[in-house]
Amino acid sequence: MSISNEALLFLAWLVSCRFGVRRHMIQSPETPERRMWVHPIVLMCPTYGHFHCLYGELRRYPAKFSAYCRLSVENFDAILEILRHHLQLQDTCMHLCTSPEERLLVTLRFLASGMSYGALHFDFLLGTSTISGIVRQTCDVLWEHLKNQVMPQPTRQTWIDIAQGFKELTNFPHCIGALDGKHISVCKPPNSGSRYFNFHKYFSVVILALVDTNYTFIYVDIGAYGSASDARIFRSSRLARRLVTMDLDLPPPSPLPGTSGPPVPYVMVADEGFALSTHIMRPFSRRGIDSVKAQFNRRLKVARCYVQCSFGILSAKWRIYHTTMQLNPSNVQAVIKATIVLHNYCRIHEGNLMSDISTQNNNDTVASNVMDMNRPCLSALQVRNNYVSYFVDH
Repeated sequence: MSISNEALLFLAWLVSCRFGVRRHMIQSPETPERRMWVHPIVLMCPTYGHFHCLYGELRRYPAKFSAYCRLSVENFDAILEILRHHLQLQDTCMHLCTSPEERLLVTLRFLASGMSYGALHFDFLLGTSTISGIVRQTCDVLWEHLKNQVMPQPTRQTWIDIAQGFKELTNFPHCIGALDGKHISVCKPPNSGSRYFNFHKYFSVVILALVDTNYTFIYVDIGAYGSASDARIFRSSRLARRLVTMDLDLPPPSPLPGTSGPPVPYVMVADEGFALSTHIMRPFSRRGIDSVKAQFNRRLKVARCYVQCSFGILSAKWRIYHTTMQLNPSNVQAVIKATIVLHNYCRIHEGNLMSDISTQNNNDTVASNVMDMNRPCLSALQVRNNYVSYFVDH
């Protein structure tokens, strides 16, 4: 029985996959030549790769382990158990898949150090394209399976608890979160024009976030163009739509604590770039301000600092934010989502490790209008005046 040339070529390909024979010996003329099937450096992974050489030793020294991947050993193991089934791939006779432990460690090291895929290639001795796929898949899995655990949909009682935290720590009652945006530096995507070019004169995507007094993120909107204003981002966000449709399950308006005045709605605090509305409190203009209005501005500034501190903790822990991300926009969004849920997980399970952060310090960022209104409505002005009167007496 004769064997066709196609069958012989297929058998030769199988042999090359199994034994590492040079691929250019069996490729057809139309296929681009590849010098070797597996690079000798990659074959050294089980002997010299960071995972095989350092992982076991790092676990013996929890402080070093935490410095390496920004998670404690206990939290690493807990997250691994949640994700193990989703990170475990099928081994074959031709290839042994990367273990879930190594996949998670590679991803955490990428997020914690800001190293490029090429640099991680020389540390873990995995292919650059392999590391790229590992990071993207693991980030997607982190977001998908931790989001509901660390960023659940707030209930009415959740909003009340958040407001109580702001009342106790900042003496700003009926506050359900601090709202602001942050620009994340990225490499200019191909054929993107100036959409990602922001007023800071670099290319970026924007995170719009609402945070509580534990520096955890309640809501995030990720991936808007750097050239877009925060107003435009907020108008198109799900949070704004739910505010307009009253679908956030907010507590009903009630008098401010210790007063018998009119009912006041629960509000979010933002900087002077945001437009005033019944649920968005912004400071008074600094032009011609009196002492009473200045007192309101100081109270609001203290409450608003929580969102600035949250962004600071996020970028200090995950050093990927200290670099220009050399990723395409979809991968940038996946990376940001992964760091957000990891940040919340650490805040919830590791406690208030950043208690030395003073909410009196603030770095103002530029934001823009909220909602599609040019001037505040009378009800919004009345809400702010109610706060002004309250702060005079309290």
